[in-house]
Amino acid sequence: MSQGTILYIEDDGDSRVMVERILARAGYRVLVAARALQGIDLAREHKPDLILADINLPDLNGREIAIRLRSDPRLADVPIVAITAYSDEADREKTLIAGVDGYLTKPIDARALPDTIASYLQGRRDTVSEEAADSARQAVGRELIDRLEKTVRELEDSNRELRRIDAIKDDFIQLTAHELRTPLTTVYGYSRLVQSAPVFRQAIANDPEAGAALEGLIASVERLQLVVEEIITVSRIALGRVDLKVGPANLRAIIETVIAGYERVTQQRRLKLVFDLDEWPRGMMGDSALLELAFSNILGNAIKYTPDGGTITLHAKVEGERLRVSVADTGVGIAPEDQKAIFERFYTAGDTQLHSTSKTAFRGGGLGLGLAIARGIVTAHGGRLWVESPGYDPVNLPGSTFYVELPMPPGPPGQAYRAMW
Repeated sequence: MSQGTILYIEDDGDSRVMVERILARAGYRVLVAARALQGIDLAREHKPDLILADINLPDLNGREIAIRLRSDPRLADVPIVAITAYSDEADREKTLIAGVDGYLTKPIDARALPDTIASYLQGRRDTVSEEAADSARQAVGRELIDRLEKTVRELEDSNRELRRIDAIKDDFIQLTAHELRTPLTTVYGYSRLVQSAPVFRQAIANDPEAGAALEGLIASVERLQLVVEEIITVSRIALGRVDLKVGPANLRAIIETVIAGYERVTQQRRLKLVFDLDEWPRGMMGDSALLELAFSNILGNAIKYTPDGGTITLHAKVEGERLRVSVADTGVGIAPEDQKAIFERFYTAGDTQLHSTSKTAFRGGGLGLGLAIARGIVTAHGGRLWVESPGYDPVNLPGSTFYVELPMPPGPPGQAYRAMW
């Protein structure tokens, strides 16, 4: 019959084997763990009758193990016995005030160990004087402060290094994109020249496949050019190098251009765009080209995640000195855990292997840059961009709504800068 369950946490393999054998022969059921966190998990799963732990483990020390275990109400009364190679009295006192019930030093007395364990199971508790306990608490407090300060310094150093590496990465990405831009422009230009050449026109009259092949080449180059421009833009945003050319911006004209750019795909996919241009203000201050890119990316995202036949509603409202724009779709929705991540660079929701190569097909492909670019542009204008969605559901299609808030110039709502137009 088992004398009880003992959990032994020890990173040294030889010690684990020896203690496990001694306690097993004495009739105990023994659980072993090589790491502190593994041992804590086993303790929570099995609730042993006693926990025997080495005080110097790679991930946590014995005092930290005791503090974590004592914070669990189910384990608060389980005896904890620390084992250490050190016989320092101050170390013993610091360990006992952390919630440890017993303190054993190595080498372990194999003959006495079963009786020692039994004594702790029967209620034995090692104690320290109140004076020694106060001194130990002060020492532990100083240790914790030193460790905290060291951790903060290490985190600051790591953060600086990460920022440095991130800046190098962004510079490299931007440089690479610039290097790609020139040959792509050359290929595109020569392709158009070939396409318009009389000799080629005569050739495709006899071989239509040659014309189709060239059209495919031009379309691929155009797609690559868009990808390169996206990479350059998002790199500039990440490096804080957004060069806003601020001036009077006709938001109504911008939205008209954006919608017109998607007219073909919305017709092909039977998507209904609902909007009232009279809602959109003509006058505001901003970079018209970048605002067009931002709203194009937001609308493009709605198109991508709305099934064929769905509806996308664009709405604008001026509230005091703020303009709020909403783009609501009847698409698959966005899971709560993705609603912040989708604005990160290169983040794509769902299984990217399921994505098609088209950026406007349902759940189409892309580099995951569109929304990152949109947020960067909106933020650079002093605004904010966020999304609200009940969650992801490709069957019931709960949809998502993207919101953009932008500052408006002072003046009566909807009347600002009317004189400019």
